[in-house]
Amino acid sequence: MTRPPTAAQRRVIEAADPVTGRLRGTESQLAALVKQGLAFRHPRPPHAHFLTPAGHRVREAVPEVPAEPVADTGVFAARVGGEEEPPAGPARLREVHSAWQGLLELRRMTGADGAVDRPCGWERAHLVRAAALALEAAGHRPAGGDADGYRVRATPQPEAVAVYAPDARTLTACAVTLERAGWQAGEYSEPRTGVRYLLASPRRV
Repeated sequence: MTRPPTAAQRRVIEAADPVTGRLRGTESQLAALVKQGLAFRHPRPPHAHFLTPAGHRVREAVPEVPAEPVADTGVFAARVGGEEEPPAGPARLREVHSAWQGLLELRRMTGADGAVDRPCGWERAHLVRAAALALEAAGHRPAGGDADGYRVRATPQPEAVAVYAPDARTLTACAVTLERAGWQAGEYSEPRTGVRYLLASPRRV
């Protein structure tokens, strides 16, 4: 059985980039995480280290300060819709743009062919956050406070999220954005309420 990470290794894991999972630490710390299967060293220069899915699970098991609002914690969190006091303004726009560019770079570095048009492993492990980031980065407004907007929610289906919107036009626009971001999106109705929603999954090919 793999030994649990040491306190020093946990600090390295906790400090990983919240979107890309990129790690920073000493060579010995990173090598130890690789040996434990919690990180991998990318084969292409600059040979950066990233969390594996197991590493992400360890990171998420560590108690964290609540990430909302972002301005209070310094931790980026994609807006899934429904936040009471969602962050806004130029600073938020810069954070979202930076996070999306970082995610595209992670796709390039971890994809077999360097393509950026398909979701990567991190996105498949964090479906709700990944879909929300794609929507927010494209300029869609999340629901929050008194504002209507999109809401991204988990579903019982594997590798699928549900996206709700205040009207049919916005729902269609969300579907177009997700498809451009490498997701498959289909429109459905809830059997009891008739509410329309998108069922979206990250595309593999």
